[in-house]
Amino acid sequence: MLTLFHAPWSRSSRIVWLLEEIGAPYEIRYVDIFRAQTQSGGRDAANPHPDGKVPALVHDGALVTESAAIALYLTDLFPHAGLGAPVGSSERAAYVTWLSWTAGEMEPAYWGRISGQTEGDPVAKARYDAANDRILKALEAGPYLMGDRFTAVDVMVGAAMAWGREFAPESPLLDAWLERIMASPANAAAAAKDGTPPADAQVA
Repeated sequence: MLTLFHAPWSRSSRIVWLLEEIGAPYEIRYVDIFRAQTQSGGRDAANPHPDGKVPALVHDGALVTESAAIALYLTDLFPHAGLGAPVGSSERAAYVTWLSWTAGEMEPAYWGRISGQTEGDPVAKARYDAANDRILKALEAGPYLMGDRFTAVDVMVGAAMAWGREFAPESPLLDAWLERIMASPANAAAAAKDGTPPADAQVA
């Protein structure tokens, strides 16, 4: 059984999307991460994430945290969904590199832009420009980040990019890619499960 511990409008939203793309049965448990972030009342005891954050995925008693790790875990668990790259395949190296790059480079680069750091720090600006250059070059070869097929990399990068589109450069290529991937029925199904938790959700 797959159980995703999720907070609406957070990084775990992209894991809801990925789970919908995979099509395997799963359960969402809504948790409160705001108190842990503000230290205004302690962490939600129902959340198994060691830092009180999301996403956190439990599979048959095993806990996986961090978006890139969860994406890799799920696509390895469900290879027939065609959203990853199996061990030993020619695409495996690029796939794990993209997942790690998203968390280790793209997200910090964009935070530098969002926080205004890129305005006065040439290192932060260069990091942000390099991240955009990498995405756009991949899409020029596209139509997806790993070439001809849609993968979990598109979910990971696309969800972050759609959320922070105003902080990305103007680009018809980028807009066309976002429109293409966001039109996925699985993304619409995920959006319907995000937002405000249902009234009967156990949010402590």
